[in-house]
Amino acid sequence: MKITLKQLQYFRALAQCRNFGRAAEMVNVTQPALSMQIRDLEAALGVQLVERLPRDVRLTREGRGVLERAERVLAEAMELEASAHHATLGAALNLGMIPTVAPYLLGGMLARLRATDISRDLRLREAQTADLLAALRDGRLDAVVLADLVYSADLHVEPLFRDHFLLAGSQARLEQSAKESEALRPMALRPDQLLLLDEGHCLADQALDLCQLDRRQTRLDLGASSLATLCGLVAQGFGLTFLPETAVPAEAAAAPEMRLRRFDAPEPARELVLARRQTSGGGDWFDDLHTHLCAAGDDLLSRARRIAPQI
Repeated sequence: MKITLKQLQYFRALAQCRNFGRAAEMVNVTQPALSMQIRDLEAALGVQLVERLPRDVRLTREGRGVLERAERVLAEAMELEASAHHATLGAALNLGMIPTVAPYLLGGMLARLRATDISRDLRLREAQTADLLAALRDGRLDAVVLADLVYSADLHVEPLFRDHFLLAGSQARLEQSAKESEALRPMALRPDQLLLLDEGHCLADQALDLCQLDRRQTRLDLGASSLATLCGLVAQGFGLTFLPETAVPAEAAAAPEMRLRRFDAPEPARELVLARRQTSGGGDWFDDLHTHLCAAGDDLLSRARRIAPQI
């Protein structure tokens, strides 16, 4: 016979009330039902827990020891139930983001998340797409924010928003590009003008695909690992680069000499998504995360379009 939480609850009530009738009222059961559960508990443990006196119930020495343990077990059970109710179970939420998204989207998302659940413990890993997918699939991450993800049967993917690309450079560089082509489209750009992130960054691969170029055709292999580095260079006239709308508010403020130009329609863009493992199951945490990321993205895009209005 196994010990149950119900038996421990009834035993604790009996220890507090020292009367079977009052203990039964406390736990909202009949007296015979409570008495039966106490007898079953004694049988399961193989000890007598209480001395049944005419007008009193007294714990035995063994009963006092069991009560101490029962209190701890019931307290842990209550804490576990409360944690499960808040969908946290005491564990941190491990989120991954690609480097061309994290610096811009994370702040707004965290502010919204903390405003609704200040107890949420979120841990971020910033890495390239291949590393994030490997960590997601082996359980080290719970969810990842990626761009232009190729859908896979083992992943559950929810779209976030479209992040359009702008052309960034100095005033002189952008004026020259306007003279060279009436319509500004990625394929019309001169390869020797482009500065890109180093290999492995999906943003660089997306830019090359849009321009139908090989990396060897680009002007300079900088090995740059951040958009901030590229923006600082193009602001000083060292070429042109692709800048996602989500990065516009931060990078335009950091490099005031940099100018931006929108591509002609259809504007090139990347699709940002939130992904988790199919087997991990959804729930409030995933829906809440998706909602906050979308809201933070909408705010970034609105600010970007005030800086660089759409045509």
